[in-house]
Amino acid sequence: MIDKRPFAGLGGADHGWLKAKHHFSFANYYDPKKMGWGALRVWNDDEIAANSGFPPHPHSDMEIITYVRTGAITHQDSMGNKGRTGAGDVQVMSAGTGVRHAEYNLEPETTTLFQIWIEPDQPGGPPSWGAQPFPKGDRAGKFVTLASGLPGDEGALPIRTSARVAGATIKAGDTTDYDLDPSRHAYLVSAVGSVEVNGVRLDPRDGAAITGESKLTIKALDDAEVVLVDAA
Repeated sequence: MIDKRPFAGLGGADHGWLKAKHHFSFANYYDPKKMGWGALRVWNDDEIAANSGFPPHPHSDMEIITYVRTGAITHQDSMGNKGRTGAGDVQVMSAGTGVRHAEYNLEPETTTLFQIWIEPDQPGGPPSWGAQPFPKGDRAGKFVTLASGLPGDEGALPIRTSARVAGATIKAGDTTDYDLDPSRHAYLVSAVGSVEVNGVRLDPRDGAAITGESKLTIKALDDAEVVLVDAA
């Protein structure tokens, strides 16, 4: 089953400095049919104006993955971490027992990103943060694991949940496959370009909620950049 979630139909909010679209219920957007997808709880598509951002605020018991599409985001937290994550790269914060953090766009241009929240397998644990570059050339024509709590995914940013976040860049006309356990919940978004997923067309920033499929075949109709969550 592939349930297409068109970008134009997503909930969202416009705060001036932040334009956000929500694939699932979040903040003031509530849809009882879109409370999450398996352990995936949040997928926000954010545009953050230059020299603005999220001031310090708390989180606990959530794995928060930030995939920067354009621009950069600068992170600060109550653990003393500070770092800048640029386009194509990924940062992960395991909120654990509790952490305060801020995310600022200190760039002279708008930053666009996906913010993905996945519920941890178990609550608690010390909070942590990390970031890592993922050159787009390394994932040309294939999926590369960006963050994972699954065995065998060495080299990815660690998360405390039985899930994987993967990305691929695909040239127009090419295809790539992803093997999937039919009992799991996958969610795929094309950050750039239109694609077909097992024959279902997704335009840029559309979402696809997937379950019951043993293999995904992604065909790029344009040069495409796709992000996939594979969750319990």
